[in-house]
Amino acid sequence: MQRRKVLKTVALAAATPALSLPAAPPRLPQAMIDAHDQAVDHLIAGQELTPGHRHRGNVRSGDSLFWGATPGGILSTLSTAYVLPTSRHYRRPLVLERIQLAAECFARLQTPDGNWNLPTTNYNSAPDTSFILQGMGLTLLNARQYGFPELEPLVLAAVKKGGEALLRGGVHTPNHRWVVCSALALLHELYPDPRYLRRIEQWLAESVDIDADGQYTERSSVSYNGICNRALTLCAHFLRRPALLDPVRRNLQAMLYLLHPDGEVVTEISRRQDLNQRGNLYNSWLGLAYLAAQDRDGRMANLARSVQAQGAGVAAFLSFPHLLDTALPPSRPLPEDFEKVLPVTGLVRFRRGKLSVSILRGRDHFFTFRYGNAVINAVRFASAFFGKGQFTGETLEKQGDAWVLTQRLSAGYYQPFDPPRRVTTETYDETRSQRRQTEVCQLQSTVTLTETPNGFRLRLRVSGTEEVPLTVEINLRAGGSLSGAEKHPEFAEAWVLREGYATYTLGGDRIRIGPGTAPHTYLQVRGARPLLAGPSLFLTGITPVDQVIEFEGLR
Repeated sequence: MQRRKVLKTVALAAATPALSLPAAPPRLPQAMIDAHDQAVDHLIAGQELTPGHRHRGNVRSGDSLFWGATPGGILSTLSTAYVLPTSRHYRRPLVLERIQLAAECFARLQTPDGNWNLPTTNYNSAPDTSFILQGMGLTLLNARQYGFPELEPLVLAAVKKGGEALLRGGVHTPNHRWVVCSALALLHELYPDPRYLRRIEQWLAESVDIDADGQYTERSSVSYNGICNRALTLCAHFLRRPALLDPVRRNLQAMLYLLHPDGEVVTEISRRQDLNQRGNLYNSWLGLAYLAAQDRDGRMANLARSVQAQGAGVAAFLSFPHLLDTALPPSRPLPEDFEKVLPVTGLVRFRRGKLSVSILRGRDHFFTFRYGNAVINAVRFASAFFGKGQFTGETLEKQGDAWVLTQRLSAGYYQPFDPPRRVTTETYDETRSQRRQTEVCQLQSTVTLTETPNGFRLRLRVSGTEEVPLTVEINLRAGGSLSGAEKHPEFAEAWVLREGYATYTLGGDRIRIGPGTAPHTYLQVRGARPLLAGPSLFLTGITPVDQVIEFEGLR
């Protein structure tokens, strides 16, 4: 390392007159500082140090790629420890040297346009640049606030070049707009420039994409909701525009009804890669804590505390010391006894203490059921009807005390043209809609879901074309035990319930399922989606079907 270069940077920064006395960092729990110090140790040990290497100062990912964003993360993590008096890396010369290495790599990896690459998908990417500059902006503000001017010159040229890129660059997905705005808001806080504000106004003029259910376009409970909430919270704070907290507030108030008893969130509504994945609200920590403090909202405080260990790092508390746990209002209980309808999303949610249920329109996972630790990830069914019999409820409506999903399918056979016309192999598929159909078959499916004292009753009715085999798939969370069902000889994690009831147990909680019926064991129906990963219980039928399946949490 060029120690002289580092010391020269420190000397120049120290010679610059301070505009005001630096603030003292907030007092943070030592366990949090210790965990952060261990992260610093890991990064220092992993940095590429080969002289002349393009990625000198960077750290490889788990799959041995070098990411353009990683030097920014290294800078943030190391700088945070460097400014904290209670860190064992406070003002440590080695840490400053490694910051310098990361800063040089940070600039070296920047494209001529001022962007960085995401090597798994995006190149010369303004959206990825906005994520990078969002974090870097907070890091630089922390360095200024706590009196460490030697850090800013190390990245100043690259940061300003990145700002120019965001003035020109485009986006891919809806959330990128708000991340770009937040990055520009931070840059304006650091280096006031009316062009940053004009660009922000261009994006905000499109209006924030939140619907009447409180969901952003991507409906991404684990990932992109949190990204939107963080970006809009930063915009509200640094642009001094509290109205930008309104969509954050609406989304997080809606999320109160998308929580399972253990804090996991409903992800079956997602339009992104967190669809049907496990996760909590850790990505929304900043929005939760900020609203808890601003609105003195005990429910937001409850959620902020529940995800703080995952969602709030040391750097966040340096930027927002008023969000420390001790400064938030007392926690209030979260809703746990309700029937909540999200009509735009096509979702009905039930909570009855340990019981948590989702009914979904337009999804093959149309029903999920949890009782404490025992989790049914999905209930779905498919019929062998012309290769298109996967059930997805086209409509969802309440009838009396039940919720009803319906689907209507038709399929037939195509006649020749009259008068005849020439059809090539390239255009045959295009002619289907123009041909007369005969032998048209119909299939009507209705799912009726009714709440019972400690569970739900599912009534499945399928009529129309007769002798169509169908298969009901009940996918279970891995790690539990299943009794009362018969192991399928072909599929590794499939059980068939021929009669009676099966009991699924996990973590001391139990769900009873049945009664069973299985006139056939044709599980992977042609044209249906592949069987779900993990253990599944199967019931089957042959149309016409009128079958009841009970799901009961056992006390």
